Amino acid sequence: MSRLSLLIALLAALLAGCSTPIGVVRVSTQEAHRTMSVNALTADAPSAWSSQVLHRNSLFELHKRDPVAALEALYKLVLEQPVPDNLFALSELSFLHARNFEKRDYHLAAAVLAYAFLLPKDERSSVHPLDPRGRLAVDIYNQALVGGFASLEGDEIVLEAGTYRLPFGSLSVTIDPTQFEWAGYRLKRFVPVGYFNVRGLRNRYRQPGVGAPLVAEVEPAGSGAEAQAARKRIPERAKVPATVFMRIKDPLKGVLDGYLSANLELYTTDDTAKLHIGGYDVPLEFESTAAIAYQLEGAPVWNSEISGFRFAEAPVLGDGLVMLQPYRPGRIPVVFVHGTASSPARWAEMYNELANDPVLGDRYQFWLFQYNTGQPVLYSAMLLRRALQASIAEVDPARRDAALRRLVIVGHSQGGLLARLMAVRSGNHFWGNVSGGPLEEVDVPEDTRALLREALFFEPLADLDRVVFIATPHRGSFLAVGWIRSLVRRLITMPARLAQGTQPLQTLPQIADSGIDVLPTSVDNMSPGGRFMKTLAEVPIDPRIKAHSIIAVDGVGPPEVLDDGVVEYRSAHIVEARSERVVRSTHSTQSLPETIEEVRRILREHLGADAGRKPE
Repeated sequence: MSRLSLLIALLAALLAGCSTPIGVVRVSTQEAHRTMSVNALTADAPSAWSSQVLHRNSLFELHKRDPVAALEALYKLVLEQPVPDNLFALSELSFLHARNFEKRDYHLAAAVLAYAFLLPKDERSSVHPLDPRGRLAVDIYNQALVGGFASLEGDEIVLEAGTYRLPFGSLSVTIDPTQFEWAGYRLKRFVPVGYFNVRGLRNRYRQPGVGAPLVAEVEPAGSGAEAQAARKRIPERAKVPATVFMRIKDPLKGVLDGYLSANLELYTTDDTAKLHIGGYDVPLEFESTAAIAYQLEGAPVWNSEISGFRFAEAPVLGDGLVMLQPYRPGRIPVVFVHGTASSPARWAEMYNELANDPVLGDRYQFWLFQYNTGQPVLYSAMLLRRALQASIAEVDPARRDAALRRLVIVGHSQGGLLARLMAVRSGNHFWGNVSGGPLEEVDVPEDTRALLREALFFEPLADLDRVVFIATPHRGSFLAVGWIRSLVRRLITMPARLAQGTQPLQTLPQIADSGIDVLPTSVDNMSPGGRFMKTLAEVPIDPRIKAHSIIAVDGVGPPEVLDDGVVEYRSAHIVEARSERVVRSTHSTQSLPETIEEVRRILREHLGADAGRKPE
């Protein structure tokens, strides 16, 4: 054998034990997808598209050794060839460098380049709708805005006009200060919520689109009547979902020239849901669920649940009616009324679901009523009636908004009793429990008579169209008896105005001799054998008002023999209900998916929307 043949044979033997340099290896679907979808937002590495640009231009190894030098070389390439591939790569790689080294100028560069990639002036170069880089570029733009305007501490963003340095030039930014005005408040301290994990809520709703999603805090602004009226309903601790968008003038030309100008635009969810950009209607990105969770994180409202039960003078915003957003004409109000030793925070799960419903979200506005739950039920109902009438008169004094005439009240437990008292005609029923004679003939001061007239004599609320009762003790609770009732009476203090107003009644012979308690607690009122419960059960719901029941029962067996730990089925069942849904749950059922879905169904029915069901 010749030397050449021997050498060939030796090489062949060596290569026979080695794998071929090019080929494939089978992996799982998940691993293949992870490999193909790696990008600067999900890993400390660029996407395959940006890596291709680096490889094609012999910049891959340079980028690993010296990313700044590679970015400078890539920018020169963009100046020579401002094509989408190069723009996208420079945007993503700028973002990767900015994130790794906390560079504001590279964050802003990433945002500008992503904008230029998405919205070039020449529409022939625009991104195809199915190009996956489009969504990635939007996400880079959104997150780069956060980094570009981050505070020194990094936990909020600072929206200020000025000239900002870029790696390849400068960016001049303007902002209209009137954008910070909101419902009698001024928006301040903008916290990006895209980085938050949410706990305590099942679903996280997010409207994907352009812009950095934020939550803004508020501070009072303005002294006009409109501003004061808004602050009466919207708490100072409100957290407002917002989005900041940077509109860049002629971005590609600015990238090539090195001089860019832009305007920062601030939007809240009650402003608009989309923008017109480059000939397109583009949705804004909002994080509504994260805003809810951020507002309730450590909020004082949780502490109010027990204090508001025990102490009738516990602080409540204004007259108790709280709006989460400014009044919006044409939207039907849904008023949530919480139960005993509870608070408006307990509606967060239901609000998160209903406000983000594609049918309901744009047709309803959600209000909350907070009250001190240890005080007499009739007194709390008086406050609710007063607050609703005042609120509707404030926002619609001319009564032109037909949506306000279709009010819906959703009440849980004791809150359901308050809702019922908005839907019945009292006549002499409740006063009859106190005295057999006419109120006008009772020898009491006029302020006491006025208080009694308002609390004990009333008509169905004129604007109320529908009520939803959730675990409501229409005939009382079996827990409101015996030692529990006695203990609660010792724990609860009454409102000073109510105690003073009813004091003259207690000295009247016909009342003092009868042993009637003219100042009962709410637990006294919910005693099944008490006069109040018997009377309320006998007063029918006005036939004009549509009623629905959601009844919780805990356990196995026919609902008719069960209870939810607080209220028996037979107490929650009413014949006037147009629908009745039984859910297997304990008493606090307002966060249960089945309960929420039934409320969703009822609200869709209220609209007359089909949604898979026949309207009533």
